[in-house]
Amino acid sequence: MEINEYQKLAMRTLNRDIPEKEILINAVMGLCSESGEAIDIVKKQLFQGHELDEKHLKEELGDIAWYLAEAAEALGMDLDEIFSANIDKLKKRFPEGFEAEKSVNR
Repeated sequence: MEINEYQKLAMRTLNRDIPEKEILINAVMGLCSESGEAIDIVKKQLFQGHELDEKHLKEELGDIAWYLAEAAEALGMDLDEIFSANIDKLKKRFPEGFEAEKSVNR
């Protein structure tokens, strides 16, 4: 599936009753809460002796993707545009790939 196709299909489930100016707020709040759920799964594996629940983590990562698509929608952007801009930034920051020195001194 192409990323913009995902965005289009995911946004079929966007709550259009939310005032337009509040969609971005909902998206960012959702990103934070779903990221918290994802780290909780990893925390349980690292510190509480649980097996890594990959199925649950996959679901949470999907929820993160949904809220990212909602944020893009609120900004009038598509995910491809956001992803491309991020790759451009990373190429400038790390032209030869990741280097710890460049990460520390940027």
